[in-house]
Amino acid sequence: MVSKQDPMSKKIRHFSITACLVPICSLYGAAVTTVEGVGSIKTKLHPVQERIAKSHGTQCGFCTPGMVMSIYTLLRNQPQPSEDQLMEALGGNLCRCTGYRPILESGRTFCVESNGCQQKGTGKCCLDRGENDSFSHGKSSDISTELFMKDEFQPLDPTQELIFPPELLRMAENPEKRTLTFHGERVTWISPGTLKDLLELKVKHPEAPLILGNTSLGPAMKSQGHFHPILLYPARISELSMVSKTSEGLTIGAGCSLAQVKDILAERISELPEEKTQTYRALLKHLKSLAGQQIQNMASLGGHIISRHYNSDLNPILAVGNATLNLISEEGTRQIPLNEHFLAGLASADLKPEEILESVYIPHSQKWEFVSAFRQAQCQQNALADVNAGMRVLLKEGTDTIEDLSIAYGGVGVTTISAHKSCQQLLGRRWNELMLDEACRLLLDEISLPGSAPGGRVEFKRTLVVSFLFKFYLEVLQELKRLVKLFSVPDCLHYPEISDLSALEDFPVTVPQGVQRYQSVDSHQPLQDPIGRPIMHLSGLKHATGEAIFCDDIPKVDKELFMALVTSSRAHAKIISVDLSEALELPGVLDVITAKDIPGTNGAEDDKLLPVDEVLCVGQIICAVVAETDVQAKRAIETIKITYEDLEPVIFTIEDAIKHNSFLCPEKKLEQGNIEEAFERVDQVVEGEVHVGGQEHFYMETQTVLVIPKTEDKELDIYVSTQDPAHVQKTVSSTLNIPINRITCHVKRVGGGFGGKVGRPAVLGAIAAVGAIKTGHPIRLVLDREDDMLITGGRHPLFGKYKVGFMNNGRIKALDIECFINGGCTLDDSEQVIEFLVLKLENAYKIQNLRFRGRACMTNLPSNTAFRGFGFPQGTLVIESCITAVAAKCGFLPEKIREKNMYKTVDKTIYKQVFNPETLIRCWNECLDKSSFHSRRMQVEEFNKRNYWKKKGIAIIPMKFTVGFAATSYHQAAALVHIYTDGSVLVTHGGNELGQGIHTKMLQVASRELKIPMSYMHICETSTATVPNTIATAASIGSDVNGRAVQNACQILLKRLEPIIKKNPEGTWEDWIEAAFEQRISLSATGYFRGYKAFMDWEKGEGDPFPYYVYGAACSEVEIDCLTGAHKKIRADIVMDAGCSLNPAIDIGQIEGSFIQGMGLYTTEELKYSPEGVLYSRGPDDYKIPTITDVPVEFNVSLLSSSHTPLTIYSSKGLGESGMFLGSAVFFAITDAVATARRERGIAKDFTVKSPATPEWVRMACADRFTEMIPRDDPKTFKPWSIPIA
Repeated sequence: MVSKQDPMSKKIRHFSITACLVPICSLYGAAVTTVEGVGSIKTKLHPVQERIAKSHGTQCGFCTPGMVMSIYTLLRNQPQPSEDQLMEALGGNLCRCTGYRPILESGRTFCVESNGCQQKGTGKCCLDRGENDSFSHGKSSDISTELFMKDEFQPLDPTQELIFPPELLRMAENPEKRTLTFHGERVTWISPGTLKDLLELKVKHPEAPLILGNTSLGPAMKSQGHFHPILLYPARISELSMVSKTSEGLTIGAGCSLAQVKDILAERISELPEEKTQTYRALLKHLKSLAGQQIQNMASLGGHIISRHYNSDLNPILAVGNATLNLISEEGTRQIPLNEHFLAGLASADLKPEEILESVYIPHSQKWEFVSAFRQAQCQQNALADVNAGMRVLLKEGTDTIEDLSIAYGGVGVTTISAHKSCQQLLGRRWNELMLDEACRLLLDEISLPGSAPGGRVEFKRTLVVSFLFKFYLEVLQELKRLVKLFSVPDCLHYPEISDLSALEDFPVTVPQGVQRYQSVDSHQPLQDPIGRPIMHLSGLKHATGEAIFCDDIPKVDKELFMALVTSSRAHAKIISVDLSEALELPGVLDVITAKDIPGTNGAEDDKLLPVDEVLCVGQIICAVVAETDVQAKRAIETIKITYEDLEPVIFTIEDAIKHNSFLCPEKKLEQGNIEEAFERVDQVVEGEVHVGGQEHFYMETQTVLVIPKTEDKELDIYVSTQDPAHVQKTVSSTLNIPINRITCHVKRVGGGFGGKVGRPAVLGAIAAVGAIKTGHPIRLVLDREDDMLITGGRHPLFGKYKVGFMNNGRIKALDIECFINGGCTLDDSEQVIEFLVLKLENAYKIQNLRFRGRACMTNLPSNTAFRGFGFPQGTLVIESCITAVAAKCGFLPEKIREKNMYKTVDKTIYKQVFNPETLIRCWNECLDKSSFHSRRMQVEEFNKRNYWKKKGIAIIPMKFTVGFAATSYHQAAALVHIYTDGSVLVTHGGNELGQGIHTKMLQVASRELKIPMSYMHICETSTATVPNTIATAASIGSDVNGRAVQNACQILLKRLEPIIKKNPEGTWEDWIEAAFEQRISLSATGYFRGYKAFMDWEKGEGDPFPYYVYGAACSEVEIDCLTGAHKKIRADIVMDAGCSLNPAIDIGQIEGSFIQGMGLYTTEELKYSPEGVLYSRGPDDYKIPTITDVPVEFNVSLLSSSHTPLTIYSSKGLGESGMFLGSAVFFAITDAVATARRERGIAKDFTVKSPATPEWVRMACADRFTEMIPRDDPKTFKPWSIPIA
């Protein structure tokens, strides 16, 4: 949070900012508050910190300080904010673990008009009514909906906040007029105090850019290598933030931040009649969705205009609104119009080098003038627009004749493009259908986008050009009707469009609500027994104060060096030479590590740590620079020259891999019944294909490792962010050729893993260890987000083909599915992924005759790896799409077909494992009931009859998810428990804390077993020195198996203490421990769990590969906009069988988090590759994980009550991954809405199922006259910007 005194109002303004973009020099005269300054566990917690932790709003905790600061800043400005203000404050924050609901819930406790439930304290809730309005199983008293106690929270007292430093107040009273200059190593920062000084500097340094928020220059300098030796910072110049109002219009200083512009416009709109504020309303509409609040607080209006980004959201509106730019230089002032010539950067219409933009004049609109703004992006908030537009029309008074028209688009060219020619030709025309058709034709001619245009999505963008115009056409018609009640437009009444004004409304941003239900603990359970209670994450408070230490928070070690990686820029090539000479001469560079430096084994034969002579993908690590600072190391990378010779073939897509027969492992196959015969005997056969895109892990903490060599015996300490420290240890051991016992790996906590930190950290750890051994110095390796996304690979993209045979009543008799996954260039986990995918393909359905086949394709892309759900979320989409296709063919609803084909009685799966589907059916029925599915299905149908351009869809999906690895040895676990003489207990186990709360659950287990409170216990870290030979924390099974090991250790200790307790039953725990020590009883025990039995015989196609199943069902309802492809998630209901939850707060958190992550996979997360195999989407601006506005408006989660699993610890179940696939309920609700739109438009052809269901896919699938009229290119005539790899 940055605080400054506003020079005009003299009030202190607090604003949240994006720390990585703020230059230190810009903070002169400002007070900065970081999370450490808000509160601390050592002194006093702030209510924001306490509430976010106690509301379970932290999982891995890496994003929590940012969340805390956003809410804290809001409260400093508004001690009792509204819920909308809370949503706005958090709109710019990302979280990958929680699914946002608990974070919002914690912020909501400060809000004033909380429209939460009136009955919530009573154990009932208005959101709680199911269709039969009763709780299935168990009385409602067993069911709890409270995960935290609000009355425990300390109140917020605004008087106790830190004051604004008096020293800074004095400085603000008498502002420094002299110019301040800061000299860096390569950059000089000059901050003039007066306008006169600034103009003189601009003459002296005409090339120097003006910098205010650094939101445009900053990213360009970081990722595009732009460099400016001199930067001018005009923030102290009051003339640049002046605002003046006249009867004609509004002048806003170029130095005003976008957040200020928003307030200025809102104020002006409230003062003036509506007809005068059309342009202001359009600008305000875009400002609501343009970036997050942190960026709006920094970015300036002048910077936004002058940057002239091709997808600028404000420039199109300013251009059509006839805005004027007021320029100033030493010569004097002049005005230029903000028009297409300025936007195109024509010298005659642009600023001269010595001029600066002082302010922007925006005229009022007039009567009979209409201005609108439109934008469509990958998601509703925090995303750059694919296409945006500003449109203005002036009609001749009292008529519908066009007197003036101007239209400008962003996103369809290198800059904002004005449709000047088209507008000229339409002058004098009447505002009717004929004009609309003509206008569409003219616009598509004038705004021509080549097929190879950067950013791709070409046909979608062309469609939006005309869809936006149609929306504008309707908006103006509606206004005309309002203005002239008598004015009838007879030639418009034949069209469904005008009766259907649903096309006009944008989806509102709504604050999510919801209920979380779980079974309360038995009333006879002792109070100090924590099992089954919603206990806060052990590190929750430390996450909230920023005192939780992650790997890169470890302070710099003596003589530490920094490592940076050099990656391949070719997809398949021979390395001819690597020239390091220039890099080694740079200051601070000590060495470059190559394959020659590896003392032991260099990875596997087909998966080298560092390549010797051949690279297999773009992003493969070739060598690593070691330097004194990260800046020096990164500079050295730029100077390393690598010569390549391209090799054939280069394979990126699954299609190419199949063509070239390029596979990583043999085919996996399961079969039952006689499929050929069954196809002969069915009524109908349908064939189809499904494409599922990949997914980036996007853990908040990127890959990080710190290797510290010890002085003797070749010992190494490795601090690493990993899910599998033993694997890191083994890999380093073989790479360095030293025994495993010299290497200790430490994992305190991991900032999110999701499978992406199982295999990769070992590679990075080994490369860093080679550097540490070679230089003798500690080495720190921290990947940037861009490098992390480029190098590490993610979820396997999938291409699936199905052929399904069924009877007319919807009963499926035969199903043949073949799946191909894109494995990338090395085997990694691809073989296990394809095995799991094939094993899990049948999901919840009993089909007599089945054949499942799966192949992992080898392509020249970074190797894909483990990812939450491990093949299940991709594969199951194929069978569910297949069910939807059958429903469409039979004319039944998909839920009826699902019900008809579901497992009903105790049965065997395709791999002959016996299971009982009773719980599955309970989840399904409870989900139907809790979500009032049948009545809502009817409401959806009603809505769709009434609306032509907006459609709703609803879907319910069942799930049978298998937990664990398909091998017994992977289910073993160990723990070590020490009791010290003061009675305190230290617990260590083989699981790693990734945010899933495993340490919290382990202490709950130890507390129950030793019958002492959790406050007596501590877990320090996971270390290979205390618990050796551990298995990766993965496959949803970490708490299960480690819990059994901890239980075993505690039981051993308690057995040893038994005689002492018998002797002195009234004694305290401390007395017993003291006595045990006196009697020489060992107070340390190793616990061990040998693992669940699991095996699979692929020859026979049978086995018991999984210890148990997790069942669930999810229902989702969405609304789509057929004109833009946007969608709104209206409601989601999840029922999950968690057995007897060890900790309902943590388990519900896992379900919500994985559901939202799955929703991302199926809707917005799209990876784009160039035709050369380069990943384009390498950061949050191109790759969209869900934000707080993507959470369904109503989001309910219920844990199934009275469900027992004798196999596991206390009958609990592992829930880390299962929710991921339930996110597909959103996908199927979208496809349901799309199918309705297509039926209504009479499009018979089946559409290919493609995930993610992006706005582009939705818009193009809802084909209409606008998609028909756009020009289409022959794919042979151009090179596309990106290629589909699934």
